Amino acid sequence: MTTGEELLFRLEKKDLSKEELCSMAEKDFGLLPTLLEGITSKKANVRYGCAKAIMDLSERHHKALYPYIEDIIRLLDSEYRIIVWNATITIANLATVDKKNLIDGSFERYFELLKDPYMVTVANVVGNSGKIALAKPYLIPMITDRLLSVEELPLTPHLTEECKRVIIQKAIESFDSFFGKVQEKDPVIAFVRRYADSNRPGLRDAAKRFIGRWS
Repeated sequence: MTTGEELLFRLEKKDLSKEELCSMAEKDFGLLPTLLEGITSKKANVRYGCAKAIMDLSERHHKALYPYIEDIIRLLDSEYRIIVWNATITIANLATVDKKNLIDGSFERYFELLKDPYMVTVANVVGNSGKIALAKPYLIPMITDRLLSVEELPLTPHLTEECKRVIIQKAIESFDSFFGKVQEKDPVIAFVRRYADSNRPGLRDAAKRFIGRWS
């Protein structure tokens, strides 16, 4: 049994925590292929443990993970929602080192997830889009259009009116992170103003903070 196989076996048997796995990979980036392989496992604790480790590592070790970005982008098509959620965050974290513009090439696939019927999927895309905007300012007009469109999201059993308010709050928070670079500001300000009196406290507060800072 190789070192990688042993790690996945221990993860499966719960002899190794996700945090321990992440720490080991942080000390030896040679384990990254093992973690990516583990994401395809049929064992849930292996699959999600490896995906969580990759996501956590992407916050601190962009350059180490970037050689595997195409593998990570393919995870957007995973049949497992949690894997997709982790992938949306990981991809956004790697935007700062995307010298080959591979994220640009996957822009439509990434933002196509705004049509997903599950709130968490949509919220992850919206909430992490600011990272991509800051890393790639030339994409800001396209990202802005996508974020403004969340008002029109159709309701589903897993995306209620209250869920939409959560998503809109995340859109405002994302806008707040890169609004200084937005050229067409009026549509964004109008969007935010519509929620300054929302009955959802978090949304109302996010809107008022934005207005106080930018208008």
